[in-house]
Amino acid sequence: MPEILGVVERLWRYPVKSAGGELLGSVEVEGRGLVGDRLYAVRDGAGRLGSGKSTRRFRRMDGLLRLSARLGSRIDGPELFDPLGMPVPDPDAFLRAYLEQEDVGLAREDAVSHFDELPVSVLTTATLDWVARAVPSAVVDERRFRPNVLLRTPPGTPPFVEDSWYGREAGVRGGARLAFVRASVRCAMVGAAQPGLPHAPEVLRVIAQQRDTELGALATVARPGPLRVGDVLAPVRARVGV
Repeated sequence: MPEILGVVERLWRYPVKSAGGELLGSVEVEGRGLVGDRLYAVRDGAGRLGSGKSTRRFRRMDGLLRLSARLGSRIDGPELFDPLGMPVPDPDAFLRAYLEQEDVGLAREDAVSHFDELPVSVLTTATLDWVARAVPSAVVDERRFRPNVLLRTPPGTPPFVEDSWYGREAGVRGGARLAFVRASVRCAMVGAAQPGLPHAPEVLRVIAQQRDTELGALATVARPGPLRVGDVLAPVRARVGV
């Protein structure tokens, strides 16, 4: 039987950086990543982007993860939802009141990338199951780790199998191909509260102790194309396409 990495179980797109995302049945993948992913961000007057951390490029804005966004087929910006799941008619006015910051608003990506690191993140069910076992006190599902792709791995697959993928390419037949580069470095957002997931700082503590804060894989796009729930992701070998 040909080797496979797994089957696409869920696809996530996050139209607004650091806010909750939307589940998709299929999506086009372009050189930048999933079409529409992190295309918008909350930006302050100094040009820094709302995030769970503060750096030269990002500004910590607590509470964004309690919001969610949906792009759907909209071309004039995402639809933003408040912590109760109600649509927000005026996102900029809502964000200024919600964050208690007068210099913020939704902004489309321009010359400054909205991605923390690389454009596509992949997490396996084998690794996610390990987190659930390692932190039994916490409610754990993939939303804590914000993957674009949750990959259902074959039975018996060990956790952290993603570590063996770096430097390799994998793709789906007739669709997107990914080039795996490195692990994703995790921050306090993995334990932050969001709808259905209470605050759980112990999640990051365990990942820091056991994995030096690294969990899941980051990839670039080696070949644009569609990606669908149910697609089989298989490694690319010399002279053999997928």
